[in-house]
Amino acid sequence: MRIYLLIITLFLTVGVARAQKNKEVIKGKDRTSGLDTGRNKKKYTDLNEVVITGQYEPQSLKNSVYQTRVINSEQIRLRAASNVQQVLSTELGFRFSNDMTLGTSDVQLMGMTGRSVKILLDGVPMIDRTDTRESLNQIDINTIERIEIVEGPLSVSYGSDALAGVINIITKKPSGKSLNINARVQEETVGNEYEAFSKKGNHLQHLGAGWQQKGWSVLGGLTHNDFNGFNQAAPLTTAADIAADVNRWKPKEQWLANTRLGYNKDNLQVWYRLDYVKETIDSRGGYNPGNYKSTNQKYITNRYTNQLQSEYRINEKLQFSGFLAYSNLKRTTRTMIHDYTNGSETPGTEAGQQDISKFNSTSIRTTAQYKMSDQVSFQPGIEVNLDGSSGARIKGSPSIQDYAFFISSELNWIEGITIRPGLRFIKNSIYNAPPVIPSLNTKIRLKDDLDLRLSYASGFRAPALRELYYDFFDASHSIMGNPNLKAEESNSFTGSLVYSAVPLESTAFRSVLSGFYNNFRNRIDFGLYAEDPTKTTLINISQYKTTGGAFENTLSMNNFRISLGLSYIGINNRYDKNLKKPGESEKFAWSPEVNTNVTYTFQKIGATVNLAYKFSGKKPLYVLHTDQGSDYVSLEKTGAFHTADLLFDKKIFKNLNLNAGVKNLFDITTISSTAGLSGLAHSAGGPVVMNYGRSYIVGLSYNWEKK
Repeated sequence: MRIYLLIITLFLTVGVARAQKNKEVIKGKDRTSGLDTGRNKKKYTDLNEVVITGQYEPQSLKNSVYQTRVINSEQIRLRAASNVQQVLSTELGFRFSNDMTLGTSDVQLMGMTGRSVKILLDGVPMIDRTDTRESLNQIDINTIERIEIVEGPLSVSYGSDALAGVINIITKKPSGKSLNINARVQEETVGNEYEAFSKKGNHLQHLGAGWQQKGWSVLGGLTHNDFNGFNQAAPLTTAADIAADVNRWKPKEQWLANTRLGYNKDNLQVWYRLDYVKETIDSRGGYNPGNYKSTNQKYITNRYTNQLQSEYRINEKLQFSGFLAYSNLKRTTRTMIHDYTNGSETPGTEAGQQDISKFNSTSIRTTAQYKMSDQVSFQPGIEVNLDGSSGARIKGSPSIQDYAFFISSELNWIEGITIRPGLRFIKNSIYNAPPVIPSLNTKIRLKDDLDLRLSYASGFRAPALRELYYDFFDASHSIMGNPNLKAEESNSFTGSLVYSAVPLESTAFRSVLSGFYNNFRNRIDFGLYAEDPTKTTLINISQYKTTGGAFENTLSMNNFRISLGLSYIGINNRYDKNLKKPGESEKFAWSPEVNTNVTYTFQKIGATVNLAYKFSGKKPLYVLHTDQGSDYVSLEKTGAFHTADLLFDKKIFKNLNLNAGVKNLFDITTISSTAGLSGLAHSAGGPVVMNYGRSYIVGLSYNWEKK
């Protein structure tokens, strides 16, 4: 850890020294916005992004009351990613876990699992079948303009599930050209396996187009992702493992289609967007020498996301915005038993082998932005969420309705100080929400280049239908829904100190020191079913705390850009606040992370090299066990690991780019874990599978525009 601190110290010394030199010769600058108004016209979009998540209207990153991270389209393009997880995997505070049986993954942010992270597509909530955020990797990466990440609860603005933070996926809008055509193909090895365009490896094809004229615009796209799995056998520890010798990385095929129709004239904007995903995961069981059969399953997901959005500006002081969205998710399990003696296949008849689960969600949201004066603005709003589900694994056909009224105000009574108080009032059809959920965000400009942000927020999250009524049983899972769950509540404090040197000529520097403390009550997590310890259910953890901080720095010089960050996150939980279980501790268990992203552009040859690296330290987790009717807690850990991607991008013709490189440079496949059979629903102990190994990619992207 000392070497990392030394690197950061040297990095800051160079950055601050360079920034101070710039300030000595600065002329013609607007110090409030940080943009050059004189002879230096170059803008650093990575340091002066415009953000919209949680804002009354689009706002510069510097002036936003929230501490927001932005991953822009250029950074996404240089990562040569085929899904969102590959973009976020090297970001501080993010970790991903894999369910090898189902072929899915989940995101973790600030020590919290995905159920506490709100995933938005253009501000519209995404729905998921289980507690994992599968939706994050069912969004077409080729349609994303940028990703905005706000850490800390935004329960006043976005309601339930926003306890740990919000990830807002913002899609591309009309480019300003009358006609646009874009295409992309990318081929990738998977471990040591590859065959061009079929059978082995990872293959991506995308085609998109856009048109606009006289205020009307149309966008559309189609993407095909074909991941053919990897024959990496499971650790062979028992006779059953040796007999199964299963394929750990499940083949996954995705078809993603989207269209956007919009109209923009004067003060009115209105648009409709439709996203469709069909995902098929092929889980082929190993040969069983006892009966000469294998169990083969397909998991088929069909997802529709419809959204109608509009904005109308009545005058400079008053504007309205809102959306009406409907999402439908259907997950089908098909099971066939293959008999090797005669080659026949028959449908499986055991519990859960033939299943269709359906989830739907209707969201309505409208807000008004009223600017009373330069010092006072208001944003009242109404939000309605109607969720329903049905299926063989779901008890009945349950539904939950959530109605909310929220209001916030932005106060600028004192020069350089912005205060935003907010209140949210909730009526939930099943749970009694607190009478009011408050928040308070403050931004203080200490100097022209130094800002302090402090915030407090109360959080409330009613259990989702999937947690209450969804039972999931198969060969590797025994998870029961719990209709007796209590709602989660939280109190969260965050703060950040941001130094933004005013860019001059070819140099810009930004440094962020941030910290957080979260105290959750009745946090929902997996635990052992009291009546049958062989089964897992969802339980309330009486008290769960996370705390930590991050130190992030970005320096741009000429054609060179480097970011360097360090984070330290601790967790602590009490299963019963009044009765301490054996093994529980009041101490926080800590985990470090270090990341860097280095980009250099060779202007003369039109080429860019990007290195993304992250060190993830040992991750602690408290595990609940049951032994002869008595509960006890142990502190387990997963091992530390390094991950890195090295990518190269080269313009070979006017409209054609070549990208190539290496992902997972350190060839990480598994990490160690001390967790054995326990209350972990998706883990049976032993090594934790992280990746299928080092891979090599090559791809072409084409973009043509007509004015």
